[in-house]
Amino acid sequence: MNTDEYVKKLNVIERTYHNADVPDMFIEKLAQEYTLEWLVPKLANKQRILELGYGDGIINKGIRGNGSRIKVVEGSPRVIERAKQDFPIIDIDECLFENYLPDEKYDCVLAMHVLEHVDDPIALLARMQNWVTPDGDVILIAPNKCSLHRQLAVEMGLQAELDDLSARDLVVGHQRVYSHSTLRSDVEAAGAIVVEETGFFLKSLPNSMMLEYSQNLLRAMNSVSTKLPPELLANIGMVVRFA
Repeated sequence: MNTDEYVKKLNVIERTYHNADVPDMFIEKLAQEYTLEWLVPKLANKQRILELGYGDGIINKGIRGNGSRIKVVEGSPRVIERAKQDFPIIDIDECLFENYLPDEKYDCVLAMHVLEHVDDPIALLARMQNWVTPDGDVILIAPNKCSLHRQLAVEMGLQAELDDLSARDLVVGHQRVYSHSTLRSDVEAAGAIVVEETGFFLKSLPNSMMLEYSQNLLRAMNSVSTKLPPELLANIGMVVRFA
């Protein structure tokens, strides 16, 4: 996929998903808010943070205020326009992740819900070695193909394999989903090691079937995650470092 095609794809995703008319956005936003409870303490001593992708801004907003300098790299002009409306003084570069050449090294790179979108995740991970300080972290989040809701879908015959992409996966531009083992394999193939891994959100059904769930139930499905095997949860979290 060439650069023009890739940017066009990013803008289509922005128009079709990151807007107020998508009925399941409240489920995804709540899940991101709970992710912050795990993420923010890990950034306490990080002076320079690089965030790959702005998304809907929940993570960017949540990590502000600890004195860190945050740089955002974003490939979609539409998303950049919205980010500047949210934070007029945001430090943001328009660039595809695969082409990015930072002018300094960072203490932490946030690649959250990134690897499932790109053409070559191992190559992108390998590039990050040049973006972080020698003791810097890369924090990853990716969708888990072994999530309870995907296992139920296979049992019910709604999809043949755990890693089949759903209609929603395609709408948001996913090219793949991971398991803990396959994400770990990509990390190691890129020359990094996993220093921590976890999971988030006990997702029992597709978003489209949870639209009537109460806020209390959805919050519990997120907060219970720390008590359950990560392999069953909807999203995988990893902290990785380069050897």
